[in-house]
Formats: sequence, structure tokens, C-alpha cells
Amino acid sequence: MADAADAAFVDALIAAAGADAVQTGDAVPPRHCTDWGGGTPVQPVALVRPRSTDAVAAVLRVCSEFRVPVVPQGGLTGMAGGAVPVAGAIALSLDRMNAIESLDVAASTITVQAGATLQAVQEAAAAQGLQFGVDLGARGSCQIGGNLATNAGGNGVLQFGMMREQALGLEVVLADGTVLPMLRPMIKNNTGYDLKQLFIGAEGTLGVITRAVLRLHPAPRAKATVLVAVGRFEQSLALLGRLQARFPGAVAAFELMWRDFIVASLQWQSLREPFDAPHPFAALVDVTGNDEDALRAAIEELLGESMEAGEALDAVIAQSQAQARALWKIREATAELPANMHPPINFDVSLPMAEIGRFAEGCRAALDARWPGNIAVFFGHVGDSNLHISVDARTVGGDEPGVERLVYDQVAAFGGSVSAEHGIGTHKKPYLGASRTPAELAAMRAIKQALDPHHLMNPGKVFDCA
Repeated sequence: MADAADAAFVDALIAAAGADAVQTGDAVPPRHCTDWGGGTPVQPVALVRPRSTDAVAAVLRVCSEFRVPVVPQGGLTGMAGGAVPVAGAIALSLDRMNAIESLDVAASTITVQAGATLQAVQEAAAAQGLQFGVDLGARGSCQIGGNLATNAGGNGVLQFGMMREQALGLEVVLADGTVLPMLRPMIKNNTGYDLKQLFIGAEGTLGVITRAVLRLHPAPRAKATVLVAVGRFEQSLALLGRLQARFPGAVAAFELMWRDFIVASLQWQSLREPFDAPHPFAALVDVTGNDEDALRAAIEELLGESMEAGEALDAVIAQSQAQARALWKIREATAELPANMHPPINFDVSLPMAEIGRFAEGCRAALDARWPGNIAVFFGHVGDSNLHISVDARTVGGDEPGVERLVYDQVAAFGGSVSAEHGIGTHKKPYLGASRTPAELAAMRAIKQALDPHHLMNPGKVFDCA
């Protein structure tokens, strides 16, 4: 845009959202120029922080009129570059739309604005004896809109499913400012296309999520946390199967850590070895129930059976909440990755569950063959087929593209997905074809063309429209 057009556009934004909602030039905070994934910062034409759905709609009408792209932003905790601005676009932050609007205890639903943090939703639910089914490490800063836009997963997927399973209704604003008021709280609603599902996982490429009706669940009266040592990947799956058979619907987490991850976590955080001897794998398990003593007794009995069967080699049962937090601290070493890998090359993939062990062995062997002495760690929510890998770029000569090709080629060979829960953004866009056929991509582009014909919504993310 020419300067006069720039000025006219900014004036129109101010008229739409208010002067205090629009920042330009050096007034745009640097954090809104990139995201946690570390993408190259890009200065947006303006940062707009509306306070209502009506204001969002007005802003999008202005952008549609001036043909200015829009990059929606939540808590900026994404790792795939999905919220990084593009040249000539505005950044649309939902951080001021953060209200918990209502909570229906009888129906176990909560209605929130998209800028509410995950932690705020969790705390509102807990105050009423309920719980929200998704949890992840960025809970204090990630926002519900971003969680929905990326179909976030995290630690509770095994029990409750991804964000997609938590959403009963959405309110969405399309690129032309049209508002889709899909805030219907019913589980059964078979009235044609379930339009809300188009926007969950779409990373803001089809519209802006502004409000949501979310499903809640009864909070457990008891929880047991146990760290179990196993010798082979197949034994971890046997242990998981035993747990799910004994505690149907109550296995809240099953986090598997390879020895390389455990060693790194203990070193980075100056923690003690959890067992008397090192073991190839450790599974961190949460199981919920109604009675602390009964649950603990059942866990102890199951672990005894598992050891007799040769699945579990050792186990530590948390005796208090403090001990449970200490065990989880080992798994949550992912927060230490940026400080200890230079930088980390992160992968978030999913594979057929039975193949995860062979996949990890193949990746490790291929990495070692090409970059002897490399540092790589393997861990993940294996109970829902999700594996994370982090490679220290300094130990592979900074060859991030080479590492990505190696890993994603393996993912394709095993019939997996290049993204389990963090989205595609820009980082994984070159590899989307490893998990999507040309026919699938054509259908996705047709949906994009129908809802955003001028390609203004988060352009360049997920796939290219041309």
C-alpha cells in the first residue's frame, strides 16, 4: 500500500476497533513479531487487539476491503510458526477477549472468549469440582483460541481426547466479517455439516475463533502417579494395556521417556536418578479414581502382576502431591530445551502405536550414522501414538533441513503424521505431502477458496493456495 492508503487503512482500523486497540511501527511489542517456535520476526503493518466479536468482525471487514492479510494470534506459544506475521499483514491478537463468560455445572459446560488462557479455564472448572480435559506445559500463557486453532493435545488426550473432542460450539468470524454463531452446547446436533470442525486445527487460515463452548468433566477424587521402569518398548505397550484393562477410562496419562531423555532431564535440572539402576525406558503414569487408599492398593497389585509378567522392572509410587510433582518434573524438562540445545530441532509426530519403538530405533540409527555423536532425545504421549524428538542443532552441524528430511522421510515410510498436536504453520509445510495425498490437499484448498476467496486469513500457513 502507498503511504496515503496506509494512513487510510490504519484510520479505518481505529474506527473499527478503537484507538487504544491499534498499534503500529515501533509501538508494536516485539513478542507479536514471532512466536515461541523462534521463527524469523516480521513486523506487522499493525497490531490490533479488539475487545469484542463485533470489533473483530469490523476489523476483518476493513481488511477485506483493503485486501490486507490477517494473522490471528493467541498466546504465541506455538512451535510451528503459525502465529508469525507475514509481510504486509496485520497481527490480530485476542488477548483482550479473555473472559470466562459462564459455567453450567449441571451441564458440565463452560463458555469462554478465545483469549482466555488454558489455566484460567482449568481453574474456573476446578472451583466448581470439575476439570477441563486438556492440559499442557504452556497452560499459563496459551489461549483457548490458539488451542482450538491447532487442535492442541497434551497430557490428557488418552482419557479425554484432543481439543476437538472438548468443543461443543464455536463462534467464528470469517474473512469478510461474517459471524458464524455456532455456540450450541448440545452433544447431539445432526443438522448437516458440522461447520465448527472446519475451524478446529485450521490454524486461523479459514477464520478467527472468538468464543467457544467447551465440555467439562467431573474432577477425580483420587489420583495416583507412578514412574515405571521397562526394558523394551513392547513391554511399555503391554503395561499400558494392563493399566487400561484394570482401570478403564481412568488412565489419565502415559508418558514414555527413552533413556536419552531421562539422562538429559536429570542433568539439566540437577535431579536424582529415580531408580537404583538405569533402565532403557520409564513410563510416567497418572490413574484417577474415587478413593486414595483403594486406588493405591490396586496400583500396587497391578505393578506386582506386571513385574511377574516381565513388563515392569521397577516402580516408584508417589506418596504425596509433592512427590508426584517431582516425578512430573522429569517429564516436563521440555521447558529446558531452549536453554540446553543450541537450538533444539523439535519434532511432534504420530505413528501407529505398535511401530513407535521401531521408528525410534530407525531414527536413532540414521541420526548416528549421519552425525556421529549427535544429541537427540525421544519422549512422548505414547498412549495416544504421539512421539516427540528433539535434536541439538549444534551436534548436527546446524543442518536443520537435513535432520527434518531424515525424520520426516521415516515418518512417511511408517505411515505416520508429521504433526500430532502442534500444527503445520510454516515449519512443517514443506513436509505436509508426507501425510496428505494430493487429493486431500486439493479438497483442503477448495475449502479455503470457498471461505477465504482473497486468501487473507493467515496466508502462507499450512499450505500454499496456488
